[in-house]
Amino acid sequence: MPIVVVHSNPLFWVRLCALVFSCVAFAVTIHGANLMHGTGDWCVFCWAFSFAGTLLVLLVELFGLQIRAPVSWKNFPITFACYASLLCLSASIIFPLYFLKGQTSGNETHNYRIVATVFSCLATIAYMSEVSISKARPGEVAGYMATAPGLLKVCETFVACVIFVFISDPVSYDSHNALKWCLAVYCICFILSAAIIVLCICECTGCLPFPFARFLSAYALLAVIMYLSATIVWPIFTFDKKHGGSSSRPSVCGNSQGLCAWDKKMAVAVLTAVNFVLYLADLIYSARLVFITV
Repeated sequence: MPIVVVHSNPLFWVRLCALVFSCVAFAVTIHGANLMHGTGDWCVFCWAFSFAGTLLVLLVELFGLQIRAPVSWKNFPITFACYASLLCLSASIIFPLYFLKGQTSGNETHNYRIVATVFSCLATIAYMSEVSISKARPGEVAGYMATAPGLLKVCETFVACVIFVFISDPVSYDSHNALKWCLAVYCICFILSAAIIVLCICECTGCLPFPFARFLSAYALLAVIMYLSATIVWPIFTFDKKHGGSSSRPSVCGNSQGLCAWDKKMAVAVLTAVNFVLYLADLIYSARLVFITV
């Protein structure tokens, strides 16, 4: 019969805080925020997904079921916490941008939206704290996802997902073949990074026909080169007037709710540069990792 063990370590209480904060954020939003835009559904999903995953992790650890879990418990909790922190961070930025900016204050709906935003920010801090507590320290033997390259993989895939959203609504990559190359860069690197995360969580890295450490280093180098090209190509073929672009922000963007098409193109350019820096850091850290075969 399983015995419930109440943990006294900081990690348990940080997860409990994240659970409460994310629960309050989506509960308040559903109850009285009166969302009229599809972006609100994304924010609710971020908070609900984070809440459900954290509840699962807490229950597994409270009942001591880590050994029976079908995934690597050295890698899964910190991977989920990192994704949850990024999801809540995105919701903390998107929600006020679409539902508080330019809205009339003082009514009940507006107050609910403020409360949701505050608790979303608190949930983000809690999840970031969990990642900070759980990550591997120098010289410590830990799962790959608890190391700097593992956490960078999570950030890289998340940034790529945000790029996919901006680049597809409206479609902004079909005007030049060079922009289609950028799309290929985003897709290839996302797929490979996501595959590495899945292999680590499922503990299938030993099934590869080649050394996992060498694959990581080779892939990081390839990704740096590909993202460097995209970082240069995307702004040139998007904002240069010679290629039909516009280097100045249209005046109509000031009257639109959220982000206009030009804003999204600029966001893609910035996020491409961000992912280039992340992959460069990934390459540097991967070269310093020491893999131990058990």
